[in-house]
Amino acid sequence: MTESCTYVIFGATGNLSRVKLMPALYHLERAGKLPEGTRILALGRRDWDSQHFIDEARDWIDQKLKEDLDGTVFQKFAERIDYFRGDLTQTVMYTKLHSYLEQHSEFPSNIAYYMAISPTEFGVVIESLNNAQLLDETHGWRRVVIEKPFGYDLESAQALQRRIGRYLREDQVYRIDHYLGKGTVQNVLVFRFANTMMEPLWNRNYIDHIQITHSETLGVGSRANFYDGTGAMRDMIQSHLLQLLTLVTMEPPVAMEAEALRDEKVKVLKSVRPISPNSVHAHAFRAQYGEGQIDGQRVVSYLNEDNVPKDSVTETYAALKLYIDNWRWRGVPIYLRTGKRMARQQSMISICFRHPPQQFFRDTQVEQIQQNWVLLGIQPDCLRMEMTVKEPGLEMRTRQTSLDASLRSADEPMTDAYEELLLDVIDGDRSLFLRYDEVEYAWRVVDPVLRLWATERDFIQTYPAGSWGPQESRRLFEKEEHRWRHNLGLEDN
Repeated sequence: MTESCTYVIFGATGNLSRVKLMPALYHLERAGKLPEGTRILALGRRDWDSQHFIDEARDWIDQKLKEDLDGTVFQKFAERIDYFRGDLTQTVMYTKLHSYLEQHSEFPSNIAYYMAISPTEFGVVIESLNNAQLLDETHGWRRVVIEKPFGYDLESAQALQRRIGRYLREDQVYRIDHYLGKGTVQNVLVFRFANTMMEPLWNRNYIDHIQITHSETLGVGSRANFYDGTGAMRDMIQSHLLQLLTLVTMEPPVAMEAEALRDEKVKVLKSVRPISPNSVHAHAFRAQYGEGQIDGQRVVSYLNEDNVPKDSVTETYAALKLYIDNWRWRGVPIYLRTGKRMARQQSMISICFRHPPQQFFRDTQVEQIQQNWVLLGIQPDCLRMEMTVKEPGLEMRTRQTSLDASLRSADEPMTDAYEELLLDVIDGDRSLFLRYDEVEYAWRVVDPVLRLWATERDFIQTYPAGSWGPQESRRLFEKEEHRWRHNLGLEDN
């Protein structure tokens, strides 16, 4: 049975808490999933009291819900919440927090600390928690949830790990990647390992190439200060898209258990062919959005966004070509792509199969058989298999059709990724969280690219907002006939 715990949320008045954490915790309350006695201690700098925070949280949840907020459920949820005012940079705050938790017996002894704060503060806060004996496990467990990014590059990730490793065991650290909490991402595992018909085809003998795309219509908005120092490669490819890559290409784990699953993901990352400094331009491409139209509305270029330096060469579009040098995937190109201000908001994995080894229909009206695709939609969620069939009529002509599988029926609830992950922290299930070696080897994949880009400050390609990115990114393709797969439908890509 799941134990009750105290969720201490650092940065509880910030954007992550507003948009994700508090709505997700409310949804767990509504679903009856929060263990009895579980408490939420919201920690922030603002001069609020508990009632003020509860009122604010009600507004945040109300804005997030697509239906009316249930007053009875929220009242029960509100009874779990307390607010603690404190400044993360002041040592005395941690001493006061320790006393506050000890003096109030209603707080369960198991404590999860959620770092909804700037990545630069992770090490400082964890060290301060340790110095105030707030990580002591004499009574109950202590777990720390760390948001991405874990480091800025390979060197900083290693430094951060050394620092927090002085105070926390690896099993106490929950490096969260909310992408892995999405039901459709987890469905990749089910699709691969619960359906025997695909496994014999899931290798270099049958698969021509793989594409993993995450596109957004949004610009940087209010995140310009953070984003300009990060860029698309760090923000999306190093974390989310490389995680999708591991799920699609890993070997079957011996069990659906955290360490077995993560062992196989690390094996994939270790097998990625290193990109040498001389080959970066053949394997990576970056660009920045210019002005254009999104949903019929004129939008400004990245350089004209608020708080973006006029000489910035930060990429808002990044594409990467990788090879996995193991028995299953040797020679199969894998293309990763992400971008802001693109034509459509979506995330998908596109697996393209090889042409048949012989053109059986060469003496008929069939000019060339189209390749088969398996499409795994992360956003929107779907599963689609495209294949060739004969057109009705007397002549031998073919067309593409698709077999579609909805991953969720209309009456089934849609859950947010954070709901499952927050519950997993309480349960101690680390399957969907990142182990440090996963993080390190992911940085090793992209670090050569980032190092070279950091020296190239004079020029960056641009693409019109509302487009599918720059045509120049096609230079990454291994074959002339390769094209970016832009959508989940049968229409021209």
